[in-house]
Amino acid sequence: MKMVMIVYNEAMDIEVMEVLHACVLKNYTKIPGVFGKGKTSGTHMGDDVWPGKNNILYVSCSDEDAKQLFICVKNLRLKMGREGVKAFAWNLEEATE
Repeated sequence: MKMVMIVYNEAMDIEVMEVLHACVLKNYTKIPGVFGKGKTSGTHMGDDVWPGKNNILYVSCSDEDAKQLFICVKNLRLKMGREGVKAFAWNLEEATE
């Protein structure tokens, strides 16, 4: 099992949710309106100086689903460019069902 974290510009919410749908992943946790700074996406603090916010999705899934999700996120990055979307994964030791 993997835990995949997708961090993305809030303006890309529809596109990221379409990626989840395309990967047939229905279960996730979304945290909207987070702040941060990315190497290529810039600073997002939700104010006049640094406008914009990010969202975070957490997806608990099988190793195979995580691989497919990474492929979809990479394709979205190619399509959207500097808009900002990244995925990270780590092993999920235990999950209650």
